[in-house]
Amino acid sequence: MSAALQKQLDQLVRNGQAALLKGILHGIEKEGLRVNAQGQLSQTAHPRTLGAALTHSYITTDYSEALLEYITPVFTRSEDALEFLADLHRFGYEALGDELVWCASMPCDIPDEEGIPIARYGSSNVGQLKHVYRTGLKHRYGKMMQTIAGIHYNFSLPENLWPALQEQQQNRDSLQDFRSAQYFRLIRNFRRYGWVLLYLFGASPALCSSFLKGRSHQLESLNQDTLYLPYATSLRMSDLGYSNKAQSSLGICFNHLQTYTASLHRAIHTPYPRYDAIGLKVDGEYRQLNTSILQIENEYYSDIRPKRVAHSGEKPLHALHTRGVEYVEIRNTDINPLLPLGIDQQQADFMDAFLVTCLLAGDELIEDDECERISDNLNRVVTRGREPGLMLQFGETERSLTQWGHEILDMVSQTAAVLDRNDQDSRFSAAVVAQRLKLDDPSLTPSAQVLARLQESRLSHSEFSLAQSLAHRDTLRKTALSEKRHAYFSELTLGSLSDQARIEADDSVDFDQYLADYLAQ
Repeated sequence: MSAALQKQLDQLVRNGQAALLKGILHGIEKEGLRVNAQGQLSQTAHPRTLGAALTHSYITTDYSEALLEYITPVFTRSEDALEFLADLHRFGYEALGDELVWCASMPCDIPDEEGIPIARYGSSNVGQLKHVYRTGLKHRYGKMMQTIAGIHYNFSLPENLWPALQEQQQNRDSLQDFRSAQYFRLIRNFRRYGWVLLYLFGASPALCSSFLKGRSHQLESLNQDTLYLPYATSLRMSDLGYSNKAQSSLGICFNHLQTYTASLHRAIHTPYPRYDAIGLKVDGEYRQLNTSILQIENEYYSDIRPKRVAHSGEKPLHALHTRGVEYVEIRNTDINPLLPLGIDQQQADFMDAFLVTCLLAGDELIEDDECERISDNLNRVVTRGREPGLMLQFGETERSLTQWGHEILDMVSQTAAVLDRNDQDSRFSAAVVAQRLKLDDPSLTPSAQVLARLQESRLSHSEFSLAQSLAHRDTLRKTALSEKRHAYFSELTLGSLSDQARIEADDSVDFDQYLADYLAQ
């Protein structure tokens, strides 16, 4: 893996093409629950002063009406994406009154999951589709799991890099096929090495006990209202968080675009007995979009996804299959409750170097046995990542997390040096050095720091997170939103309300027909 990476980096530098990496594109999506001043889940509708969640480009909701999602445009500089995200928070706080954006991935105290409001998107067919999909998630997995929040880091390589890489590899496929194959190469290596991101940046070692009310678990009690595991890094990414036993049979390990899309297509059209028992339409109300393993492709939970921007009304899977991969969405990033935005510049710099490394490292496929090892390693890291002497599966043997982590960072440092040369800076290398320190001293990891703060303060998970949410709001509001940016957001907000009204007025078929046509794509 390391040799393949060094060879490709050397060729890019030798051919004067390393500068093409300066055009990397970034986008950030950040979820966050709206809570009241007491840290209780908001029961109010999505504020109209934030626009229409259906049509606003940058401010929407995820599963719950209370689960805000801020989405940045695509930027060539990650610092611009982070600044835009900060401005979205500042604009949002003008509309939220006394409400706060919850600063943690794991939710606030929710005594009864029936009190979690499902997001609504108006009366249009597309709005009903989004609501029914979320209703299906409720029936399939329960509401509580859908209150988990995270950060999605969207990443793509510049278009003018692909011909250079294709020539370098002497590949004769179409450029679209080559690009898709290379993104799947990145995805495979991300799945092999992505556990290191959970160790370095996981920030959910504890959760409010209400999250697991009535469920069996192996967590320990930190105090009366908080559960934890002493060496956990990211309980959000464990079986306690996003899990789906029905999906385990799909066996998707991301070797090829064609097999990936075919597997998801098959899952969307394969009935599942337990979901069939829920019913499709009962007493005139839809309970789910279909009774298959997946309602739509977004229901497949994964730490990374290949993506393609879809046309209006087009299924994302159809867009991906016909026009190839456009970018990847990194989905295993916890919200760090110690940071105002949940992510910072150093983490973004490391992510860039790590993802380029995954693109240029070896091209080996993932066989079934390795797929199982990958899953086992992820489970070990999310639940026991900081455990002294923890071993991970490595081929037919085992290797210590610390040793293997340093070997991965050795590769990332090679990439970071090239990225630094482009910027005549040392920020990428510095980001790698900072992560090395965490491998040598687990107490420097966000998960350890969060746990230490909880233990020292003797606060519950919800009390600690509420205090942090208040502090982050005050920090962000210390910097005023510029008049130009405020006017831009205000214009988008009004436009989104008009766009939703137009969509609702333009519907020409009933929802039954719309849903049938959509699923038939």
